[in-house]
Order: sequence, then C-alpha cells, then structure tokens
Amino acid sequence: MSADTPTWRARRTLLMLLTLFFGSLAAAALLYYGGFRPGGSTSHGDLIQPARQLPNLVLLTAEDQTLDAEFLRSKWSLGYVGDGTCNARCREALTLMRQVQLALGKDSERVQRVFFATRQCCDQQYLRTEHPGLITARLDEVADRPMLELFPGTASTPASEAGRIYIVDPLGNLMMSYAPGAAPKGLLNDLKKLLHLSRIG
Repeated sequence: MSADTPTWRARRTLLMLLTLFFGSLAAAALLYYGGFRPGGSTSHGDLIQPARQLPNLVLLTAEDQTLDAEFLRSKWSLGYVGDGTCNARCREALTLMRQVQLALGKDSERVQRVFFATRQCCDQQYLRTEHPGLITARLDEVADRPMLELFPGTASTPASEAGRIYIVDPLGNLMMSYAPGAAPKGLLNDLKKLLHLSRIG
C-alpha cells in the first residue's frame, strides 16, 4: 500500500491523534502522581506527607465537659496547639482562625476551630468573649504525648511551642500546617480549595 493513499493518510492522522491524546494523559498522570504541581496550584502551607491520622480520644474542655471521641470527624478543623494561658502568638493564631472561618461565608459551617490546650487551661474569660464557638480540648503533655507528637513542630521546638496553625480533614487526618508569619490569605485560599474539592465534611 502506498504511503500517499487516502487510507494510509487517514490511518496516520488517527494514529497521531491517539498518540497526542494518550501521551497527554500519561504525562499528566506522571506529573500528578510523581508529586509535581504547576506553580499556580501550590499550597501556601506546609503539606504533611503522608497525612497523619489523629486518634479518637476522650478529651475534656476548659469547662471540664467531655468531648465526643470523634469530635474531629465530619467537619474540617482549624487547630492550634499551645499553653492554655494563650500568649500573644496564641491570640494572633486564634483570631486568624476565627477570621478565616468567617471569610468562608456559606462554607463556614463546614469548619470548626479547635484550641488544643497543653498546660494551664485556660483563660476562659478571654476565650468566651473573643472566640465564641471555639472548641477547647485539653491535652495532657504526658498522657496524650502520642497524639501531641503527631503535630509537627520544628527540629528544636515541639508543636506545643511552635505556634503553628493546623488543618485537619473530616476523617481526622492532620494534613497541613502554617508557621507563624504565614500569610492569612494563603491559609484562606488553601482552605477554600480544599472545601471546593472535598466531597466530605
């Protein structure tokens, strides 16, 4: 069969189209599952890879009420870990978490805010006045150390002193963290993307 016949030209065109189509799919899969992301889609926080499953623990609130063991399930959570007296960084972080939740508009009900208080719990007047709706969960630094150690800090600073904000998904997976000084808009944008893409929570 001549290479110039209509049948051969049609087959060659079909082969080129199939190569382009499946080649593009293969390249996209390689980039995605290989861990590469285009610059415009990068997150603003630190991705925790792999995500860390937080255990179901029966914890107490600042008022000595018992929290449901699965309180981190069914909603997205913005979390902060620190001393219950809540220093300047703590107050800054809790305020940022509140502002981000409010900025979500209709999706704000899909998110809860959690303060994991590790010591001296808590400045209840401040928390009630400034942060209504905030869940305060007391973590004992000895008894609950296995859970505390799941929250990343830095090489020299434990999570209870790192001043980071964390995102926990509705399955209880710790998946992102934000260091002090991280752009508030970056946290908001990341959370908006997660809520948009999520079919849970």
